[in-house]
Amino acid sequence: MGPQPSNSLYQGKRVALVLGSGGARGYAHIGVIDELEARGYEIVAISGCSMGALIGGIYAAGKLQGYRDWVRRLDYFDVLRLVDVTWSPMGAMRGSKVMSKLETLIGDTRIEDLAIPFTTVATDLNRQREVWFQSGSLLDAIRASIAVPGVITPVHRGDQVLVDGGLLNPLPITPTVSAYADFVLAVNATAHSPRPITLEELLPVPAEEANPDTPAITNEIANSPQLTGWMDDVKAAARRMLDGFGSGSNDEDDTDDIDERSRGKRAWGRLDMILASFDITQASLAKYKIAGYPPDVLIEVPKTVCGAYEFHRAESLIALGRHLAVEALDRFEGRAPSGWGDRAVTAGPGDVNAEGNAESDTRSDAKAQGKRR
Repeated sequence: MGPQPSNSLYQGKRVALVLGSGGARGYAHIGVIDELEARGYEIVAISGCSMGALIGGIYAAGKLQGYRDWVRRLDYFDVLRLVDVTWSPMGAMRGSKVMSKLETLIGDTRIEDLAIPFTTVATDLNRQREVWFQSGSLLDAIRASIAVPGVITPVHRGDQVLVDGGLLNPLPITPTVSAYADFVLAVNATAHSPRPITLEELLPVPAEEANPDTPAITNEIANSPQLTGWMDDVKAAARRMLDGFGSGSNDEDDTDDIDERSRGKRAWGRLDMILASFDITQASLAKYKIAGYPPDVLIEVPKTVCGAYEFHRAESLIALGRHLAVEALDRFEGRAPSGWGDRAVTAGPGDVNAEGNAESDTRSDAKAQGKRR
């Protein structure tokens, strides 16, 4: 159903929640859930992909508080210690340490036993199609959905090779359309923005104040032997994994990096290229999913607010999610005008509306919303 008139307080309290992929930006999902609960909304269905599958599954299992307490304590080195480098040609990391922690939270929970209907999405490389998990092991479903191609090793199930659902559907709205809900709220954590937007710009208070317990990454930390050694391992794994790409010698690559830095440009590593490319693809795919099945409330987290693997920034990203949820729900409930006419109520980078691209996106979304009706 479409959003209610902005001048009347909306009374429907049953929400179908769609949580998109986005790596560390997916921490914002926690803040959105916090705000929904604070306002008395009942989450009656959840669909998630990648980090959205992880957060949504843990919430549906009733273990979100334990997960939140854990991630808020993670500093930069804690995150590095969770990375288990592998020499597998199918990925640079196994993800076993993270999954072991999740297992202590949710155990052998099965999806069909959850109190809230839950769908998580992965991608089958062999058949080149989406795979929806709506039954079976919750832990296995999450692991399949977070397997970023080339970065985290895939899950093999029979003749299926399962990787991150964001490869085909980073914002899985479709599984929620049949839910018995008053409205659909989607959180897109790979959103395009008219210009690069920082976390500090979007938060109502500086990010450092929102997260006083997480130390800044100083030059001393960045140059420490522990970090350097870990990065060498990751680069070596990535180099072996990508040898078939036909790049030049290692010495030539290092020289190119130095030249880039000397010109004040970012020195792109191979792993950087994979992650950035995946982010861009997901952002574009999410726009198509939104146009095809426009949610009633859309919260957009710009992909520029942090890197996909900055998992030490949980506090600030949770705060950002709640801040954006406050804006979107205030508009939806009629406490503030949406300013978007007949389109879905939105909070996020589209609010900037400072350049032609944002206006063009708004017209396209409004057109898609009109077709739906």
